[in-house]
Formats: sequence, structure tokens, C-alpha cells
Amino acid sequence: MPTSLRNHVKGRVKEIVSGSAVCEVEIETSAGTLSSGITTRSAQELGLKGGDEVKVVIKSTEVGIEKPWRFHSRALLVEF
Repeated sequence: MPTSLRNHVKGRVKEIVSGSAVCEVEIETSAGTLSSGITTRSAQELGLKGGDEVKVVIKSTEVGIEKPWRFHSRALLVEF
């Protein structure tokens, strides 16, 4: 299937957690486990099930970075 998206990662469906409107799909890849939120309808139309080989297609305009923090006894945020 042709696409303009450039970031593709092959993987295998590890788990699907279905809700009434949205599913969380965990995919095991060579880069680690990736998670995608898709509509339940889309998951059904794709016939997704555990063990299926899939391709993760990523389009991202922003990537955030977070540094771990812990709470100090005085309720201040203190860096590890």
C-alpha cells in the first residue's frame, strides 16, 4: 500500500485491550513494544488479533522528553 509516511516498523500484535470506542494495541517490534490507540471499529475491520504480523506506521510532528522526578518529603519535586 503506497503511503507518504516514512517511518515504518514491522511487528507482531502482542495484546489488544478493547473498549467500546477505542482499542489499545500493543505491538512487539525490534525497537521494543509500541502502543497505538485506534478505534474499535478499525480494529474489527482489520481483523486484528494477537500474533498478527503488522506494520506500525508513525507520523509524528512532536516528540517529548521527560526526565524522572521523585517527591521529596516536603512535597517538592526533586531530580533523581
